[in-house]
Amino acid sequence: MSFHIALNFEDGVTRFIDANAGETVADAAYRQGVNIPLDCRDGACGTCKCFAEAGRYDMGDNFIEDALTEEEAEQGYVLTCQMRAESDCVVRVPASSDVCKTQQASYEAAISNVRQLSASTIALSIKGESLSKLAFLPGQYVNLQVPGSSETRAYSFSSLPKDGEVSFLIRNVPGGLMSSFLTNLAKAGDAMTLAGPLGSFYLRDIKRPLLLLAGGTGLAPFTAMLEKIAAQGSEHPLHLIYGVTNDFDLVEMDKLADFAARIPNFTWSACVANPESAYPQKGYVTQHIEPKHLNDGNVDVYLCGPPPMVEAVSQYIREQGIQPANFYYEKFAASAA
Repeated sequence: MSFHIALNFEDGVTRFIDANAGETVADAAYRQGVNIPLDCRDGACGTCKCFAEAGRYDMGDNFIEDALTEEEAEQGYVLTCQMRAESDCVVRVPASSDVCKTQQASYEAAISNVRQLSASTIALSIKGESLSKLAFLPGQYVNLQVPGSSETRAYSFSSLPKDGEVSFLIRNVPGGLMSSFLTNLAKAGDAMTLAGPLGSFYLRDIKRPLLLLAGGTGLAPFTAMLEKIAAQGSEHPLHLIYGVTNDFDLVEMDKLADFAARIPNFTWSACVANPESAYPQKGYVTQHIEPKHLNDGNVDVYLCGPPPMVEAVSQYIREQGIQPANFYYEKFAASAA
């Protein structure tokens, strides 16, 4: 038996390794070419101290207080030279991928489908044999190379991998390099290169209610997260608010309705900022956050949207005098040519 371990480095690179039953995470990483910093391998120096964000594991008792205190262990800190996984785990490594002698993985694939969902949004799916080896945490992104150029653009996965295929929601930016390619030139079979996965915005273990806030194509990482939640279930309530500027920016509404049917504790709403909108709910996301969604601070907030939205939501939460248990966010800005 083996377990998948996601190692998240401080420079945003994520590397997945397999750890055999009874094998320490440090040994498993070293066996697969990832050198987590360590000096002693005996639980005495603390050099390999990391933070376990998800999963079950056994630390044993073969380490000393100077290397890892009881309080640190209770918070989730681990010594990877002693940590033995008992399930799939996510481990945050306080070092760069370069220091650990690993790097972004690169994959070759081809366009399987490209669709114009609206005037502002493009759905892109790519497929390839190499993608059968691709692993990422729901919410992470990848750098896609624009065909015919050396430029790359960062996009969050909007789906989990299935049969070597992944999908993205891409904002159609007038004059944008990727947008121009996808709207004018792209066709099924065109080769694409991607590198990653990257990012610290991803779904953690669900330990309390979640409030998910999406702005525009910032919806993408949440549909990937909801796929994972639909598969594993959740005993905690989840609420998503999806905000856009204009009516034509609203996409994937049927997909959200489907998630609501599949996930018993999941509810969602959408809103349009344009006051002339025909959509029933108008205004900004902050105008549709209710006190119950913040749950007196016992809530994990996930937010993905343009910088002004991130700042507005942060300010709104501060004004409510509430400190969420966790507040994870991803800012994005569109790139023109």
